Amino acid sequence: MAGGRRQAPPREDVLAAAMEMIAERGLEKLTMAALGGEVGMSSGHLLYYFGSKDELLLRTLEWSEGRLGGERARLLTRAAPARERLDAYVDLYVPDGHRDPHWTLWLEVWNRSQNADTQARDRQAAIEGAWHRDLVALLAEGISRGEFRGVDPDRFATRLRALLDGFSIHVAIGLRGTDRAQILRHVREFLADSLLADA
Repeated sequence: MAGGRRQAPPREDVLAAAMEMIAERGLEKLTMAALGGEVGMSSGHLLYYFGSKDELLLRTLEWSEGRLGGERARLLTRAAPARERLDAYVDLYVPDGHRDPHWTLWLEVWNRSQNADTQARDRQAAIEGAWHRDLVALLAEGISRGEFRGVDPDRFATRLRALLDGFSIHVAIGLRGTDRAQILRHVREFLADSLLADA
């Protein structure tokens, strides 16, 4: 209605706009004022809804992870050998390339978590925990089917995710000599050497 109060966009629209800005312009361009301009809100309104930029970033990460979690569930529950699904898990985990928006956001949230409160740290741990639980379940299934060696699924998942995190950071920051294709080759060689059952 003309002259009426403009309604704020749904929170999901704000989070999607934040992620799009990170993808298109980089994290350094994501300010409350710039995001407000994108979604038709003042920076004051955004601060009212989110409280701080740290909270906005964490909520955006949770939103993005929710979408990735749905994609991960589809990949891991399809009818395929466990090794195939493990490759799909790794493909989803590793960044697409330098400045991958999801990983750029993760790195910033990790950096800011040094001063985060317990609740924010718990929320980050919940995101990490979902990736870990899915990987443990997949490893246990592959072991029970004889596709994987009889490793401890929880311990192996912890080590594999540490390897993936380290390599993924190299890809996301654009470290020379560590592009996505090279990283995927390294990970697949590691899995073949340490996990695949002997034929």
